[in-house]
Amino acid sequence: MVRVPFRAAAHRVRHRLSQLVRPKSPAPTPGEATGNLTGAGASRPYVRALGMLGVVVVGAWLGLLAVGSIRTPVGPMDTNMTLRPSLTGGSKINVSPLGALELDSHIAPLRLDVDVDRLDPVRSQALVDQPERFSGLQDEVTRDVAAGTRELAVRSCVAVISGATALGLVVYRRPRRALAAGGLALTLLAASGVSAYATWNPKSVLEPKFSGLLSSAPSLVGDARSIVTEFDIYQQELARLVTNVTRLYDATSTLPVYQPDPGTIRALHVSDIHLNPAAWHIIASLVEQYEIDVIIDSGDTMDHGSAAENGFLDPIRDLRAPYVWVRGNHDSKVTQAYLEKFRNVRVLDNGRAVNVAGLRIAGTGDASFTPDRTRPVGGRAAAELEGMRLASALRDQEQAGTPVDIAVAHDPATARQTDGTVPLVLAGHLHNRVNEQLKGGTRLKVEGSTGGGGLRAVQNEKPEKVRASVLYLDRETRRLQAWDEITLGGLGLTTAEVSRHLPEENLEKETPASPSPTPSPTGSPGRPTPSP
Repeated sequence: MVRVPFRAAAHRVRHRLSQLVRPKSPAPTPGEATGNLTGAGASRPYVRALGMLGVVVVGAWLGLLAVGSIRTPVGPMDTNMTLRPSLTGGSKINVSPLGALELDSHIAPLRLDVDVDRLDPVRSQALVDQPERFSGLQDEVTRDVAAGTRELAVRSCVAVISGATALGLVVYRRPRRALAAGGLALTLLAASGVSAYATWNPKSVLEPKFSGLLSSAPSLVGDARSIVTEFDIYQQELARLVTNVTRLYDATSTLPVYQPDPGTIRALHVSDIHLNPAAWHIIASLVEQYEIDVIIDSGDTMDHGSAAENGFLDPIRDLRAPYVWVRGNHDSKVTQAYLEKFRNVRVLDNGRAVNVAGLRIAGTGDASFTPDRTRPVGGRAAAELEGMRLASALRDQEQAGTPVDIAVAHDPATARQTDGTVPLVLAGHLHNRVNEQLKGGTRLKVEGSTGGGGLRAVQNEKPEKVRASVLYLDRETRRLQAWDEITLGGLGLTTAEVSRHLPEENLEKETPASPSPTPSPTGSPGRPTPSP
């Protein structure tokens, strides 16, 4: 019963395609007999050729999508190599969750995509344990890439020919024409290969285009001229960078048993950016990689709070998540007024509460404004008084039947006053992380500097690290289930760490037979762990 409508539909598709590639010429009039021989007769092969070309291109593209990729090891990495149709050519290497880099390696209607899925635990651990093996890593990677490219070329040829031949058989229903389509596809693929070979640019690796967290890679790897003239030093630095990333990926098996489900609310906590423009690239990448629902900034986004600095805040408009912000002691009322005009920003002050991404969040601005780092008037007493006002506002919300899930303040002294009135309170100011369960049951989380101390970090003997945290909250209870701490090296450093932590109450739920080690709820685990 099902075959009859299926056959009818297939017949209609073949009929429509046949009309495109074999159009009927209008019947000639007696006076137009001579003209038809030269006009319509000449246009018919032209239309047929275009139709054949369309069938070949579509069929080859479908073939590449279906089977035109391979999985191959490259050094310690497991990768997927794929050829994709492209107008500009080139190569793209995706290193999730760090980002991607693009190379202008060739000009052809085909692009090479390389997806780095993971680092093999056995091979990567061997490199970590035996750093001397890095001396032969370059040759090993070269051999692996060459072998993978040859296998990809063979598979792509089969995919292109099979796809074009199959579609040609469906359209024309003639084996000879289908084989002609396959032959033309092979010819086009060979021409693309010749074009790629003729325009191959090995120096493109020295001028890659970075995106995501890898946008800082030029400062990590070094100047291209230095790479050429001081290759030995570059190789050592590259080995160190790969070692750090290897450790990051190798820790996948040590994640706690908690796994966020699609309904989990994900909040990104940032703080103390201090005019560092690199912070926006990092935040944007984290929003994309972790699928963040809301960004919470606990202040000191600016340095002096002047109107001249307001333009620094404009990238917030392009972040793909709501942005909740409280004023820090380096942020002025001018800064606050500027941010209040942004459609995706929710400015909290004087205990104001808002509903964002399924959470109710309340906060207050800092009690002091000290852009020149002078001692604030009132000091700790003023901060604690502001915290008391915030706690009072939280109690009012509770009595009104709209309890707050997260409170936000800049100064931890302010945040501590909310103990017992809210499950979670976030702060910054210290440029260092603090995680503490207060006596009244409120969890205090203080974030480090997402700007690595900002532009003033160059004044320090040691660069500050860049810190941010991803908070996982249950959508029904809106309670904190786990959090990931992201730590990147500051100026001139090449470290990257991601560690997962569980609240004490979640740790008690873990079974003794769990294969994953139990991380410290407040300290750092033994090894850095990647994001989910």
